[in-house]
Amino acid sequence: MQVAILGAGFTGLTAALRLLQKGHRVTIFEKENVVGGLASGFREKNWQWDLEKAYHHWFTNDASALSLAKELGITVLIKRPSTDVYIKGRQLPFDSVLSLLVFPYLPIGDRLRTGLTLLFLKMINNYHKFDNQKALPWIKKWMGERSFATIWQPLFRGKFGAYQDEIAMSWFWARIKKRTPGLAYPQGGFGTFSQSIADRIRQLGGKIYLGREVKTGNSFNDKYDKIIITLPNPIFIKLFPRLPKKYVAKISSIQYLHALNLVLILKKPFMKKTYWLNIADSSFPFLVAVEHTNFMDEKYYGGKHIVYIGNYLPKEHRYFKMTKEELLKEFDPFLKRINPVYNLSLINYHFFTGPFAQPVVTLNYQKKMPDFETPVKNVFLANLSMVYPWDRGTNYAIELGEKVVERVLK
Repeated sequence: MQVAILGAGFTGLTAALRLLQKGHRVTIFEKENVVGGLASGFREKNWQWDLEKAYHHWFTNDASALSLAKELGITVLIKRPSTDVYIKGRQLPFDSVLSLLVFPYLPIGDRLRTGLTLLFLKMINNYHKFDNQKALPWIKKWMGERSFATIWQPLFRGKFGAYQDEIAMSWFWARIKKRTPGLAYPQGGFGTFSQSIADRIRQLGGKIYLGREVKTGNSFNDKYDKIIITLPNPIFIKLFPRLPKKYVAKISSIQYLHALNLVLILKKPFMKKTYWLNIADSSFPFLVAVEHTNFMDEKYYGGKHIVYIGNYLPKEHRYFKMTKEELLKEFDPFLKRINPVYNLSLINYHFFTGPFAQPVVTLNYQKKMPDFETPVKNVFLANLSMVYPWDRGTNYAIELGEKVVERVLK
């Protein structure tokens, strides 16, 4: 069977690999000049490893990703970096029972209440009870008004903006359920990992055409027995303009936020030991600061220290029209709240965007999700709007690639 795959992110790469292993012929078309999709990277002079354009890691229970890495002979490094929260001008630990028990901005009763609720979410497996419940009212009810107002509401506002009040509790459950103290990272970076998959695909006879944007899906129907589209729903709709209106309305009801990352390259650390800093301060123009070199050793990056300043925003947000210089100027006063002298060691910086990076999970999301099979004969869809209840990530992209192959072969 001849199969065309549009998109060389982890879903497309995994699907291609599994089809080739089963004896089918596969051709991948990717509009960018590198594989890896949202996890693609870059490398500066004197760096040994690639660096992702947006922060990435795995949890230690990300079975699909860890299994594929093992299959390809990729070494996976596991560490326990620190996760903190920035609140009321202070940077505080927020990644363990102990850190919650000593959290100074909640009375002890609220700390216990919050901790027990998080433990409850960790223990239960049936997320369907949360499909029709909004996250913020549920958090306020069970964790208390002070926990809600101090921690969770600012984080939801920073993450989802205008959508904060519409987010389903099932999304929050998945974020708590999946989290592990240890985090994993492929040796060499996600760019090296995705390139290893691409190399295996070529060894098996698969073809990968980079820098090849497909403008219409109809041109493939006569050349390939099956087509797998791994692109976001809005792009899929443009590829097939004659899709049924009801189907288009269904999958168009899923909204997306776009990722924005300012990557700082510094001579000295930005934070002492923190890897992940959630910003629970609504005055900040960004959601998170992630110091990658407090997770992976700076020796792999020429001894430089790397910090992501990240956010998820609607595509029309003014930040996406800015240059990197304008964006740094906008962020600078807030960066100085975290590290007043960071700019003295700033060597270089980059500005990256990731379109359609975060599907917005609202009530009854599962009813909006597309199926693998589309109204177009022999055309299948597999993208990160379809990993519900889990959040976007390479582990689920890999799992999705394997699942769509099962459906195609049926």
